[in-house]
Amino acid sequence: SCITEHERILQEIESTDTACVGPTLRSVYDDQPNAHKRFMEKLEVRIRNHDREIEKMCNFHHQGFVDAITELLKVRADAEKLMGQVTDTNRRLQDAGREVTAQTEEVIRCRIQQRNMTTTVERLQLCIPVLEMYSKLKEQLESKRYYAALKTMEQLEKVYIPRVSRYRFCQIMAENLPKLREDIKDISMSDLKDFLESIRKHSDKIGETAMKQKQAEYRCLHIYTVLGDRETFENYYRKQRKKQARLVLQPQSNMQETVEGYRRYFNQIVGFFLVEDHVLHSTQGLLTRAFTDELWNMALSKITAVLRTHSSYCSDPDLVLQLKNLIVIFADTLQGYGYPVNRLFDLLFEIRDQYNETLLKKWALVFREIFELDNYSPIPVETEEEYKSVVSRFPFHDAEIEKQDFPKKLPMSQSVPQIYVQVKEFIYASLKFSESLHRSWTEIDDMLRKSTNLLLTRTLSGCLQHLTKKPHIGLTELVQIIINTTHLEQACKYLEDFITNITNVSPETVHTTRLYGLSTFKDARHAAEGEIYTKLNQKIDEFIQLADYDWGMPESDGQASGYLMDLINFLRSTFQVFTHLPGKVAQTACMSACKHLSTSLMQMVLDSELKQISMGAVQQFNLDVIQCELFASSEPVPGFQGDTLQLAFIDLRQLLDLFMVWDWSTYLADYGQPTSKYLRVNPSTALALLEKMKDTSKKNNIFSQFRKNDRDKQKLIETVVKQLRSLVNGMSQHS
Repeated sequence: SCITEHERILQEIESTDTACVGPTLRSVYDDQPNAHKRFMEKLEVRIRNHDREIEKMCNFHHQGFVDAITELLKVRADAEKLMGQVTDTNRRLQDAGREVTAQTEEVIRCRIQQRNMTTTVERLQLCIPVLEMYSKLKEQLESKRYYAALKTMEQLEKVYIPRVSRYRFCQIMAENLPKLREDIKDISMSDLKDFLESIRKHSDKIGETAMKQKQAEYRCLHIYTVLGDRETFENYYRKQRKKQARLVLQPQSNMQETVEGYRRYFNQIVGFFLVEDHVLHSTQGLLTRAFTDELWNMALSKITAVLRTHSSYCSDPDLVLQLKNLIVIFADTLQGYGYPVNRLFDLLFEIRDQYNETLLKKWALVFREIFELDNYSPIPVETEEEYKSVVSRFPFHDAEIEKQDFPKKLPMSQSVPQIYVQVKEFIYASLKFSESLHRSWTEIDDMLRKSTNLLLTRTLSGCLQHLTKKPHIGLTELVQIIINTTHLEQACKYLEDFITNITNVSPETVHTTRLYGLSTFKDARHAAEGEIYTKLNQKIDEFIQLADYDWGMPESDGQASGYLMDLINFLRSTFQVFTHLPGKVAQTACMSACKHLSTSLMQMVLDSELKQISMGAVQQFNLDVIQCELFASSEPVPGFQGDTLQLAFIDLRQLLDLFMVWDWSTYLADYGQPTSKYLRVNPSTALALLEKMKDTSKKNNIFSQFRKNDRDKQKLIETVVKQLRSLVNGMSQHS
């Protein structure tokens, strides 16, 4: 038992942590006397056993250890060499990395500069119109065109400054405008004071001149009266004044070139008739109202004819507007002396039509330039400020897009807000002519709406029609044009409101003209849709022309032709672009493309120039048609019911099935039945293809195999051909 106990103690020492071995050793000394000696002997034996085991293990692993040390010594040289290579590689990598880092930092710096430049250009594009308008205001003030300056101020306050109100210079402009208004007011009052002072200063000279002229006129008239020949004097005076009137009314040949030419013309006429009015009221019987009325009517006929002719040569709307202002002043001046001027205001309405024509021509160029510079891609907006800038120029509201995070894209391209702004500018320009014509706001409202209708239905519509026909306008651009016209159409109601805000005439008024923008943009959209269908078919034709079938091939390639897979990939990517289009347009385009493709493939195998087709070629052709059917069934455009799109290829499918299965007995038996499996296969079509597959001297023809395998089948083919011919003849006789 002592030995057993010692054995337990030894096991405990071997398995216990050295920190806890004390109590175990103490138990050795607590036992029987001399027990520790026996334990020491036992311990020595256990140690010797362990030493032997260690020696055996070392002997066993010694050679491996020696080999490992030898191998390690060999590896050391390679390791040192590798360490040198790694160090050298690391050094070169660090050198290259420093260069890449420097270049990367330069690229980052350039990118930041580029982004800053782009942002600056965008900001400048927003600011330039404001600065141009402010410059225009300064020019008007310098040239003392104060009424025009007030109108420009109004546009700045209502339209231009709100777009960029966050900039300091715009705030300064806005703060400066009330001061400029006060300056105009003060200048106008100063002009009035100068005028009154001038009248007071020169009234004695005016009176002296008038009295001298009157004295000479009394004296001449008095002498002739005393001599009893007053009638001669009156006749001579009237005759001479008529001659002078004709001279005064004769314009200079180049009068229409400058506003000064018109001004001199009107000044002469006003001066002439002011003298007549003075003579009429200051003499007794020398002139009569009937004579002055006759003279004025003659003059009025001449004036209206001259102005009608000369204004028709004017192509500058600004000059026409200046002429209108002169005519209004001219008419108001003479009307103040009692001369009837209604015909002049009627003439102004004719000139207004001429003015509108010049405006329409000018805006046609503006619209074409906008369309020319458009990139026909959705407007990108990076920040809230950019978004507000766009919607401040164009009434766009879309709850889904407003929820999106920046950056985002608006569906229309940049031409849409530009066109909208230009239509408003046209309305302002048209309004300028209507001012001071002594017409009611209802009439002015009607004139504005009619001229805007002309702009939309004739000018803008013509530009859009011209745009869709341009060769560089592809499918992507046409899709964007359709989207653009949709948004412009929706904005028409805001143009209605814009005119209403100017004239304060309710759109519900009985005689109010409505804007025809809806029809304009619908027509443009239909034209673009038609171009999409045409261009899609043209692209399909281009791919079809690349087809290179070996019509005599013994068997198919086992996969669809390359040209057809390219065509299908093109159609698939194209219809992905169509996702933004109205559903009906995308569906019609897809159906039109599939039908055109089916027709083109059918025409290919029935081509009269193609004399022979092998069964291998038919099998290859069948693989291509299968790909067309797979494309149609993959719903390239959503919204088709069932297999509607696959039906575009039904004629080809039934024809190919008939030849692939060689199912003539079924075809002939069921011909003419509504339930026929080959209902879409026309006998003449089947006959035409079968004729191309007849037995000839060429190798690998399907019928040569028939002839080798079974001569009766050749007779069967001849029988089928005869039956098909009889069906075709029966159809022609029946028709």
